[in-house]
Amino acid sequence: MPHVIRNCVNQQIERFRKSFLQFQDLPFNDYFPATVIADIIKHTPHQRTSVFTPLVTLKAFIFQVLSDDGSCKHAVAGVLTDRLGDGKAANTVNTGPYCKARKRLPSKQLTEAATNVGSRLHQQMPEAWRWKGYNVVLTDGTTVLMPDTLDNQTVFPQQGNQKPSLGFPIARMVALISLAAGTVMAYSLGAYQGKGTGETSLLSQLFGSLSVGDMLLADRYYCTFGIIALLQSCGIPVLFPLHANKKANFSQGISLGAKDHLVDWEKPKRKPVWMSDEDYAALPETITVREFSVDGVVYVTTLLDGKRFGKQEVAKLYKERWKIELDFRSIKTNMGMEMLRCKSPDAVQKEIAIHLLAYNLIRGNLAQAAHLHQKVPRQLSFRSAVQLVTQAAKQFATLAGTQLTKALLALLKAVASTIIGRQKRKSQPRAVKRRPKPFPLLTVPRSEACLSIGF
Repeated sequence: MPHVIRNCVNQQIERFRKSFLQFQDLPFNDYFPATVIADIIKHTPHQRTSVFTPLVTLKAFIFQVLSDDGSCKHAVAGVLTDRLGDGKAANTVNTGPYCKARKRLPSKQLTEAATNVGSRLHQQMPEAWRWKGYNVVLTDGTTVLMPDTLDNQTVFPQQGNQKPSLGFPIARMVALISLAAGTVMAYSLGAYQGKGTGETSLLSQLFGSLSVGDMLLADRYYCTFGIIALLQSCGIPVLFPLHANKKANFSQGISLGAKDHLVDWEKPKRKPVWMSDEDYAALPETITVREFSVDGVVYVTTLLDGKRFGKQEVAKLYKERWKIELDFRSIKTNMGMEMLRCKSPDAVQKEIAIHLLAYNLIRGNLAQAAHLHQKVPRQLSFRSAVQLVTQAAKQFATLAGTQLTKALLALLKAVASTIIGRQKRKSQPRAVKRRPKPFPLLTVPRSEACLSIGF
């Protein structure tokens, strides 16, 4: 009997993977492995025969965050449609059972699934998509808002300059994103303010997700002795603009060319808040870095070979850093993570993990389409891929054989045809024509505002 149950679960997992275009004959076919999905099922408590099994709930949650609607009603409607298509009895359209099932999903395993998919795709990128043999990683911070509940305010307090009950709980997030694959490899979450919640502190929690062969790009905020020394000791090169508090003197050090030199940085007396006294004491007293200037901007890197890494091409590489801003826009604006929906901190963390898992799955589809059609994933439209995959993927779970292969290849060809960056219209003003609805801003807590109008 356990053997029969195990086979049934395995079949359900394979059907689930089909919904996200995971097939044996495709490149990167194992970026969302069955073992990761099985781990989520294993750690979901109160499993029983019901409509919203762990696998059904996970699938509905993923398609929910990918939809334009983003509501639980939309997710429940999708489950109902799937059940009717399979000849099963219709489930209730009440969202209560679905929301309870979402709460049972394990937060730790969802987070691990999201980062596992992102890391696998990052590591599997072909050599042609790398930069001089390096797998480039981008990092930056962003924020997300969530419903104004007491639990959320306790863990993720609103900004201090806002009046009570007039702001929203806010969380700070720092992510590592693969330049080639576009996937979120790792992320850390914290409150917006307070000790250990700054971007460098959150980034320090992610160093273990980097490995030899990676290279880190970030803005000037991260250009500190501690970060550079720690990553240099791990064999991971970095590239940052020079921090605003430091000045480059090209008359010192070893010259590599015009405004290009190697120079020693001394360890500051004051340690960063995210490092322990022991770890800071273990850092070397000096590190050798390369400073160079291109078009008036001074960069700092630990790529010390001036012949192999010309300053012009390194500066050109740094312009790719802007793509992390576009990735955050895709996740927050296009996928609706800018304002979360969950009302408890644990549910908020699950919602973020599901958003990033869904984002990485779409990035995996883009990588497959790009590889099959000799393109680069970053050339293809993320938004178009979401639309194509969400419309077609649910149908793929019911197809098989030649019919499935033809449908799959046609879909990936359509994804590969959505080239971006070719718009030739003239620049537009940053203004909108449509006027907003004339509602005043809420200046007192909502409970007080309700009393003032007699509710």
